Amino acid sequence: MKHPVTRRNFLSTSAAAGVGLIAAGRLSASEFETKLLKAMIGKPTEKTLASWKAAGFEGCESSSRQASPEEAAEGRKIAERLGMKVHSVLRGWTNFNSKDPEVVAKDIKTVEVTLRACQAYGGDAVLLVPCRISGMPMPEAWEFDIEFDEKTGHIKKVAAGDNSKYKEYIEAHDHATDSTRAALKKLISVAKETGVIIAVENVWNNLWVKPAIFENFVASLGSPWVQAYFDIGNHVKYAAPEEWIRTLGKLIVKCHVKDFKLNENGQGGRFCNIRDGSVNWPLVREELDKIGYNGWMTIEGSGGLSLEEKSKRLDLIIAGK
Repeated sequence: MKHPVTRRNFLSTSAAAGVGLIAAGRLSASEFETKLLKAMIGKPTEKTLASWKAAGFEGCESSSRQASPEEAAEGRKIAERLGMKVHSVLRGWTNFNSKDPEVVAKDIKTVEVTLRACQAYGGDAVLLVPCRISGMPMPEAWEFDIEFDEKTGHIKKVAAGDNSKYKEYIEAHDHATDSTRAALKKLISVAKETGVIIAVENVWNNLWVKPAIFENFVASLGSPWVQAYFDIGNHVKYAAPEEWIRTLGKLIVKCHVKDFKLNENGQGGRFCNIRDGSVNWPLVREELDKIGYNGWMTIEGSGGLSLEEKSKRLDLIIAGK
């Protein structure tokens, strides 16, 4: 099955779509059926949360990934006292594709700790990046043209033409898919027990880099306790954010708000402050509404902006502007 993505016309198409939406008068927040909430990432201390609330934020994604249940419960008390919410915990990278079973087992245990911490915070999802692969020949971001087996998630090809030079990458990708699926299955019982979703994110880890194969992987777990954490900016160099949203659909349980500026030819680029890059935010807002996403929009990055400016820009994004 082939899932091509055209990058050359991404900028012009996205810009035209945004202008069309504005002209149609469909960008008023009151016209959206879904509600989006504002958050940032950090340690939920009283000083931090108080300053965020004053700037107009409503919640926090805790960066205290290995907090004890007692520490997390204290963080929840602080948040609730301020009228804030710790909605998730950023667990981040693990090594589920390690060839050493002890490494995998250790990382599974650390995720269990994070799931219990998230429960104590009163959150409902843990962001997890299962693993990464690197150090071998692989296509550039704009060269990926993936075909895969929908039953196994194994790759048939990753780019047009002769794929022999990508043999090692394909084998590593298939191993990571299988080993990550096995590790996540071991964590589902704890996720269910704690009431906390494992939200899988792929973050420039060279895995599941196109919407269809990422959707296939997450859906293959067949569990409501394993969903997708969609980082809007991380995926721009592979495919337009709106394509990711349409493909992942109801699997999206959380969103990171980040931007990425593509080079003029649509190949490569750099991260930048939100609303300064190539993301078509009005179209992203429309697509989130279409899939019925009611949830948190958590800013990651944009370090060049003040707290107040981040809040203002996120307000515009939520309003569809």
